Amino acid sequence: MTQPRSVRPFYRPMRPRRRDEPHRTATPLELFFDLCFVVAVSQAAANLHHAVSEDQLGHALTRYLMVFFAIWWSWMNFTWFASAYDTDDDLYRIATLVQIAGALIIAAGVPRAFNDGDFSVITYGYVVMRIALVVQWCRAAAGDPAHRPAARRYAIGVTVVQLGWLLRLALPHSWGTAALLLLVVADLLVPAVAERPGMTPWHPRHITERYGLFTLIVLGDVVLATSVAIQTGVDAGDRRLWSLAAAATVIVFALWWLYFDRPIDAPDRMPYTLVWGYGHYLIFAAVAAVGAGLSVAVDHERHLAHISGRIAGYAVAVPIAVFLLTVWVLHVRRQQHGAVVVAFPVVALLALLAPLGPAPVYVLAALLVALVALTVVLRRSDVGPHRRLERPVGPDR
Repeated sequence: MTQPRSVRPFYRPMRPRRRDEPHRTATPLELFFDLCFVVAVSQAAANLHHAVSEDQLGHALTRYLMVFFAIWWSWMNFTWFASAYDTDDDLYRIATLVQIAGALIIAAGVPRAFNDGDFSVITYGYVVMRIALVVQWCRAAAGDPAHRPAARRYAIGVTVVQLGWLLRLALPHSWGTAALLLLVVADLLVPAVAERPGMTPWHPRHITERYGLFTLIVLGDVVLATSVAIQTGVDAGDRRLWSLAAAATVIVFALWWLYFDRPIDAPDRMPYTLVWGYGHYLIFAAVAAVGAGLSVAVDHERHLAHISGRIAGYAVAVPIAVFLLTVWVLHVRRQQHGAVVVAFPVVALLALLAPLGPAPVYVLAALLVALVALTVVLRRSDVGPHRRLERPVGPDR
């Protein structure tokens, strides 16, 4: 006799998920959340590309970092909460969809933030996302007595900081940057304070997979942005871009390889958990900026950018160096030893020197290929003939 299918309830008590739950993987709702978020990432990278090409370097970098903070911090807070308390009832899904709506509002406000320095729309979208998360934390406080102090601190802390973001819109323009930095610090301190009664029960392997998946999605956006820029040039009859397209492809492939080369694990000890989680801001922002930089390189090759070749080269080299140094700090130094530990910062330094010579994009591609080859050779020598590599923990497991 066929068993009746279980029906998802509208509401169920929000109990904590087990930290050792087997086969814990990303859900369709989490994947949908990521795909909607990449719209905001794409907007930030596209506007960075245009600002750099127009030689507006000063505000391009600062506004990009500000915009990307709103995107990354909202994504990160949902991700860690879902790892601990995903009940998948209808109420949880509705609250998550409200957060997705906030992400789309953030994406809509990105051009205005870059062009006019107006962060009001981004702030509204950010507050929508964060207040929806406050509702979730209140549910967690009601359903999980063991972690109730942490959940309450999250709910109170997030609410207070959101009031600060709204009040910032009423401040004089001259106070805007200082207030923004203060609120960023306040937002970053909320988890550090809230987790003090005891860490919420997030799942280490699930978190690792979620971070890996978002890295893949941002890399995919780099591929799309670069291919569109090159396609535009090829359609205009510029055949010189084929070699640049090959170098850009090699760069993207190498970034993927270097991030996923060895098994990745999210540390479960404070404060390194926060260092690992927060440090990925630089990885995500750097990867997206590589896509913007490669588009700038295409503009320069087509004589459409109002910048020198050196600046165009640094638009690619700087985010690559940031990516390499951050991966080195968060992954390589913790899990590897020997020459590869030295190689990452050395290649990062050489990447910053590449724009001083001709053809920086090709030099950067060659440097990354050399680093990938070194990691492969050293990994095989570490394994030896009688040991077998573990499968990496991440989206391809």
